[in-house]
Amino acid sequence: MMVRVTDMGDGKMGDEKIPEVRSSDTSHPPAPAIAVEELALDVFESATPDVRNRMLTALVSKVYDSAPLPERSRILERLLMPLGVLSLVTVANGIFAKIRFRGGWPQCQIRIEDAQNVRACDVVALVDHAQQISSDAFNGLADIISTSPILASSAAATVLLMLLLRYSARRRSTDAQ
Repeated sequence: MMVRVTDMGDGKMGDEKIPEVRSSDTSHPPAPAIAVEELALDVFESATPDVRNRMLTALVSKVYDSAPLPERSRILERLLMPLGVLSLVTVANGIFAKIRFRGGWPQCQIRIEDAQNVRACDVVALVDHAQQISSDAFNGLADIISTSPILASSAAATVLLMLLLRYSARRRSTDAQ
């Protein structure tokens, strides 16, 4: 029997007894424990290229959205670095072209204020664009995630890191052949 403390409605607290529910069905053995990250990798590997791109876009966006401002700046710097300003004019109403001009050329330094103004939906548009233009845009994202304790503790960042490392290893083996 479990006991839960509840508000009785009159400002007083009372104890409420809750019976424990136990399953007596032993006909089905418990499923083996599989890490969510491994499931995500399996889904990614078996997906079509279009679905893979959407998964990667969603993960980068989620990681960006949950990142503190300094890491957001670093993520944007890595994504913007291989992309030309002219191509960025059409992405997210030109916000990234403006940021790129303010950030300097060729080294792009993203200011905290600029990163604060970029929303997750803007990052979705940027990642979609980057995937079409340059696979180099994702170089370095794994370093940012793995060196940030805050990002490394995120489930989305962990899955993204695993995907980026696998993608990088696959690309290196393809380049070596």
